[in-house]
Amino acid sequence: MIERTLKQMTDMLGDESVLVSSASTAKDIPIKGISTDTRTIRPGSLFVPLIGDHFDGHAYASEAYSKGAAAALWQDDHPHPPEGMPIIRVKDTLTALQQLAKSYRKQLPVRIIGITGSNGKTTTKDLVASVLGSTFQVHKTKGNLNNHIGLPLTLLELEETTQFAVVEMGMSGRGEIELLSNLAEPEASIITMIGESHMLQLGSREEIARAKAEIVSGMPKGGLFVYNGDEPLIEQALAEQGLPEGLRRIRFGSGAGNDLFPTDIRMDADGAHFQINSPGYPELFIPLLGTHNVINALAAIAIGEAFGVWPVGIAAGFRSLQMTSMRIEKLTAASGLTVLNDAYNASPASMRAAIDLTEQLRGFGRKFLVLGDMLELGEHEEQFHRSIGAVLSPERVDYVFTFGRLGRYIADEAAQRFPKACVRAFDDKEQLAAELGAEVRAEDLVLVKGSRGMRLEQVVNALLA
Repeated sequence: MIERTLKQMTDMLGDESVLVSSASTAKDIPIKGISTDTRTIRPGSLFVPLIGDHFDGHAYASEAYSKGAAAALWQDDHPHPPEGMPIIRVKDTLTALQQLAKSYRKQLPVRIIGITGSNGKTTTKDLVASVLGSTFQVHKTKGNLNNHIGLPLTLLELEETTQFAVVEMGMSGRGEIELLSNLAEPEASIITMIGESHMLQLGSREEIARAKAEIVSGMPKGGLFVYNGDEPLIEQALAEQGLPEGLRRIRFGSGAGNDLFPTDIRMDADGAHFQINSPGYPELFIPLLGTHNVINALAAIAIGEAFGVWPVGIAAGFRSLQMTSMRIEKLTAASGLTVLNDAYNASPASMRAAIDLTEQLRGFGRKFLVLGDMLELGEHEEQFHRSIGAVLSPERVDYVFTFGRLGRYIADEAAQRFPKACVRAFDDKEQLAAELGAEVRAEDLVLVKGSRGMRLEQVVNALLA
């Protein structure tokens, strides 16, 4: 993490920042780490009070000081900073946090890989970090710290010795990815895919592609752009904006027209075995389920090859993969029931991928789908949910349980083909969990999938208990 004196940090923030302290030695105070939350204060850290719709971090500066913070940023339009606490006065604390991260990033020799996309960002981040980690010292975004606050905090957590940082970039509107790319200046970037997430904010997949393509805006000359070649909207969006000079491109995807594509995929209960078109590779294995995750792994292979990781290192990286939770976790209840927990998020594309996976898996008794609302889909939300219900077949799954107002549209479509008792729509999560628990047997398979706001992990926990 960042370790600088208070004077050095003031200099990194530029001419508009002013160090204020009654102590003549304040400029030499060592700072180690940044915190925006008094619950995570570490001794010697710099407290950055951010301002939100319903909170103002300035009110907690004294508490931060009492917990060991060495100093704090302070926004000019706020009076009365805590007495005795060394302060760096700035025009805007959020802008200052971002500037501090940008300055620190420029001081490090770290090579940064930026990742965005409608789905698969976090999985791809984990895959890339694991591949590079077989050979280099790597830092990756923790959890979902991928926005205008989270990414600066990720950069400021980097050690001076970190060789590669794999950072996730999220967005809800135009201009956000551009901001993050200009902060991180990634040497290589990835777009996983273009889906329907953020249709509410952006209105069309074309506009979503334009927003995701902003990731190249902060890249240097000769940078590497790795993208899903199955999606023509990505190249269309790239053609509409200026590209970094000498930008190199690698396309990955399921189609044989890509630079990297799978030639064989075999799924078992532990993960996916696959081969690729590139010579010199043995059969590869990832401890992840689903064809879509094999496609994500291709992006990691492209990055590994570009930065000198040999096939044996890539294979080893995949085998040692450490995943962020709730992204198709395969869990086993004490009874023996198998649960696929994919309750972290949902969009039409990721919902279809999870259903396809459930249909492909063999060796189970009956198959149950527990599907919740997919949020932020805009005016076409009913159509998107009905399209999910329309692809469900009683020949491939046995039961469909839905939760939420929008989930009922899935149930309505599925009910046209399934026996009546095999499709059930719920507004009460406890009732859903109770009826599901009474129905399943030890040899069965249950997929649980929905947007984060639906909190369907509660159903998963009930099944496991």
